[in-house]
Amino acid sequence: MHLGRLYGSEGIQFDPNQPTLSRRLLFLGQEVDSEISNQLIGLMIYLSIEDDTQDLYLFINSPGGWVIPGVALYDTMQFVQPDVHTICMGSAASMGSFILVGGEITKRLAFPHAWVMIHQPAGSFSEVATENSSWKWENC
Repeated sequence: MHLGRLYGSEGIQFDPNQPTLSRRLLFLGQEVDSEISNQLIGLMIYLSIEDDTQDLYLFINSPGGWVIPGVALYDTMQFVQPDVHTICMGSAASMGSFILVGGEITKRLAFPHAWVMIHQPAGSFSEVATENSSWKWENC
């Protein structure tokens, strides 16, 4: 069953009767980029419209990825009515760990041998920070 285009020129096809989707199981098993983010966002919204009383389960094994697609996924997890369980299997690093903590607060877990890596936000700017501007940043 083709339910429409979720991203890209070719779209994504998914069947709501597929065993994983009928059980509301979602998987993030790669680097977070706009393709997987848009696919998961579309599935979360579709499943929440289909039935907003049943929880969603997001299994994560991700080395991290891009900020904007990851934050879009995080925001969608906060937006949809069903609770989102987040389960780390393997690893949840960087943006993967951010998505892991986006699950409902009492419904987050990691498998016994999984590892979670959280780091300080990092970025680059076109201007070099001066001593004075660093002081302003630290004291805000």
